[in-house]
Amino acid sequence: MNWFLHVVTKNYVNFNGRAGLSEYWFFVLFHIIFIVVASVIDAVLGLGVLSLLYSLAVLLPSLGVTIRRLHDTDRTAWWVLISLIPIIGTIWLIILMIQKGTEGENQYGKPGPTAPTAAAV
Repeated sequence: MNWFLHVVTKNYVNFNGRAGLSEYWFFVLFHIIFIVVASVIDAVLGLGVLSLLYSLAVLLPSLGVTIRRLHDTDRTAWWVLISLIPIIGTIWLIILMIQKGTEGENQYGKPGPTAPTAAAV
């Protein structure tokens, strides 16, 4: 949960630097949990707006963490556009996201922290 809060609060629109595997995948995990819960609440209440508002609220943080994750694998942010290709592009982006980041410093900076602290959130 700390990774999700770290991305949404501290790195809200940060497109610079690097995001490790933990930061990215814990963000994705909690994002999926929250979107499922919001969708269930929308279905029960018949609103359909709660999941939309949540998705809009985390659009920039999710784009930022995806770009930083690409930077960790020493790729440019333009690789995120591959997800616009139906099915194949999304699968290829997932393959890029599960790859291990480059060791040490690369052109995008030093590796990010391995775990967020309570003070960092």
